[in-house]
Amino acid sequence: MNALFVLHAFVLALVWFVIVNGAATVAVAAVARQLIDEDRARPASLWMGLRLLPAAASTVVVMTIFLPSYWLYEPREYTEGFQAALSTVALFASAIVIAAIGRGAAAWMHASRRAASWASVSRPIALAGSSLPAFRIDADAPVMALVGVCQPRLFISRSVIAALNDEELAASVAHEVGHRQALDNIKRLMFLSAPDFLPAALARVLEQRWASAAELNADRRASDGARDESAALGARCALASAIVKVARMMPVPATMAEPISTLVDGGDIESRVHSLLASGARNDRPDARTRRISLALATTLTLALLAGGYAPLLRAMHEVTEVLVQTLP
Repeated sequence: MNALFVLHAFVLALVWFVIVNGAATVAVAAVARQLIDEDRARPASLWMGLRLLPAAASTVVVMTIFLPSYWLYEPREYTEGFQAALSTVALFASAIVIAAIGRGAAAWMHASRRAASWASVSRPIALAGSSLPAFRIDADAPVMALVGVCQPRLFISRSVIAALNDEELAASVAHEVGHRQALDNIKRLMFLSAPDFLPAALARVLEQRWASAAELNADRRASDGARDESAALGARCALASAIVKVARMMPVPATMAEPISTLVDGGDIESRVHSLLASGARNDRPDARTRRISLALATTLTLALLAGGYAPLLRAMHEVTEVLVQTLP
């Protein structure tokens, strides 16, 4: 295969990545600012979708539309030159992608080093009602953190264990199990690794809103296994008490700099406690079966729409690309 053919495809793929990413960034900025100004709770999935939309949309368009159209319709014997504008945009896109990969890799390594540091001064402990690997850190600094992406581990410092009673500790562990079930550490790593043009301030706000909503979801999971509403209320009260105790022990608020979930790393403490103690807090989100059905229906509808218009879409993409190549200097 002609090496220039492949190189030209790579350059144009990066150009389309910039175009779609930029358009999605503008759309996200417009929608997000309106939602942020509204005094209304939003689901974590909405904030996550907004935060990742530019990176996801640009990647999907390049991989599923541009590259197939280029392969089908572009002549293999490439004879066109490399325009200065296209090459400059491609270099810019490369820098954005490399920087994003670097951020993600750095966050992963920092989390791994932190886990190794904790593991060096910890020993395994058994937690009633949980199969999550847990370790007691022999240190006074307050720590209760779920670390890891593929095989998460729970680290709890002796000061936190000493401060919480059995019910509070069990509820706190259930909260961290909720983070593991929701794959929140993976989502944090995705935020840190997303290549996009979102302003840093807006990206931080979206991540903070997601973290707040994710904490509320994990809080609610703490009482999901309760046998009745009375037991559920007891679990929620125990978790609310644990959150307040651990928050008072923390010298500074946690950040989103690493893919690590802690007990008090997102959301306003007062609003979390109020939500836990509010009546009916266990029943304000759809169950897993409802979510699976909704996702399956949405996926089926999307595939059906694409099946009917995919070939014309590839042809249109090629034609627009040709106009782009012929127009830019």
